[in-house]
Amino acid sequence: MLDLRPVGYVIGLLVAMLGLTMLLPMLVDLIDGAGHWMAFFISGVITVLTGGLVSLSCHNGRGGGLTLQQTFLLTTGVWLALPFFGALPFLLGATEARFVDAFFEAMSGLTTTGSTVFSGLDAMPRGLLLWRGLLQWLGGIGIIVVAMVFLPELRVGGMQIFRSEAFETMGKILPRATAISGQISVIYLALTGACIITYTVMGMPVFDAVVHALTTVSTGGFSTKDASFGAFSGSLEYAASVFMVLAALPFVRYVQLLNGSARPLFADSQVRVFLLTILVLVVVFSFVLTVVFPNHWEQSFRESLFNITSIISGTGYASVDYMAWGSFIITMFFFIGLIGGCAGSTACSVKIFRYQLLFAAIKVQLRKIQHPSGVFTTRYQGRQVDEDVLGSVMTFFVFFTVSLGVLAVALSMTGLDFVTSISGAATAIGNIGPGLGDIIGPSGNFSSLNDAAKWLLTIGMLVGRLELLAVYVLFTVQFWRA
Repeated sequence: MLDLRPVGYVIGLLVAMLGLTMLLPMLVDLIDGAGHWMAFFISGVITVLTGGLVSLSCHNGRGGGLTLQQTFLLTTGVWLALPFFGALPFLLGATEARFVDAFFEAMSGLTTTGSTVFSGLDAMPRGLLLWRGLLQWLGGIGIIVVAMVFLPELRVGGMQIFRSEAFETMGKILPRATAISGQISVIYLALTGACIITYTVMGMPVFDAVVHALTTVSTGGFSTKDASFGAFSGSLEYAASVFMVLAALPFVRYVQLLNGSARPLFADSQVRVFLLTILVLVVVFSFVLTVVFPNHWEQSFRESLFNITSIISGTGYASVDYMAWGSFIITMFFFIGLIGGCAGSTACSVKIFRYQLLFAAIKVQLRKIQHPSGVFTTRYQGRQVDEDVLGSVMTFFVFFTVSLGVLAVALSMTGLDFVTSISGAATAIGNIGPGLGDIIGPSGNFSSLNDAAKWLLTIGMLVGRLELLAVYVLFTVQFWRA
């Protein structure tokens, strides 16, 4: 029989820790002299007590590791429980949001999607603005640990190819997670601090710099302004672009760099392909904008660099309404969002390494067709790729495409138009942020969508953030019989 106590123990601890973080926005509202601090106090008490009681009740089941079933349940359970309690300040606070909106916002935050149902951000209490940023920051560091520890062990989406990267894999899952998260936390904090200092020095108000640093390093995209990063256009766009790129690179390479080995970072093929992809896209977009619009070349370059980096990394900031840039660029933005950053980063979507493996496998198959008697193997970074890795990657692509199509059809059945449905499905499954069109595009938000569409998008965000298969496996009979 499946023992749920280890799962409950870990989820309870994480819920209680989430409740403690509510003290920070509570203090901000207290300093501001607003009455909104009570919402965080009540939410924090409920969250800490609930998490603590669950953890204590499951304490006798804790051990040194988790079984495969328990790991799958923990991975999905955490991303269901935390948004539930993370939604409480939105329910009880100044927004007085309905549960569907509060849960949507919290899920969007913790999955670092960046889609929002809230408007009037400029006048929103600073505590709530900070809470939105904290949700994304916590979700960002959480997904790095999941990508580096859990998904490789679960053999999800080809992530097992990174099992031996820089960390000892012989230990149990939970001890390994603890060791890795400690090193990652130092790097994550340092990157966040550097981003805060950079934004502040370059003229952004301190509070805005803190919140935007939290959502930049997590590639989340929540802003303190309705105009998103358009309120800080100029040189700050260059700074944000640099930190979004840094956050979209594999954090395992930073760990190796911290330990005195810089070569793996520069030798990583997915890093090189990711940077080259951004460079090519920026050159093409800059040329188009300079030719089509009477923009100065620097403005075209800057806006192209910022918005391309934002979408490809899944951050979701927007500095301009790129819906006015023409159908070619709009269509390109749709596909750019489906690329994603590097594995083991805070970035979202498909990820660069999967496209590399896909093209490598296609190349091998073409060579086999040309030379039937030849022996060819798929290789990645000079190493032969196992069949189970290729199978996992191909399975991921199939499920990603099917999930995108099914979600788009389901959204259209709620009454949404084609552009909103297909881009909404892509932005949820890919955890990108803004969609396309007048409703959920860079100048809009998700508040006007019907409740059915919001719930569908919320499910899409959860499934996409956990690489699809980690969630889908829970709905198979074989999983529960194992």
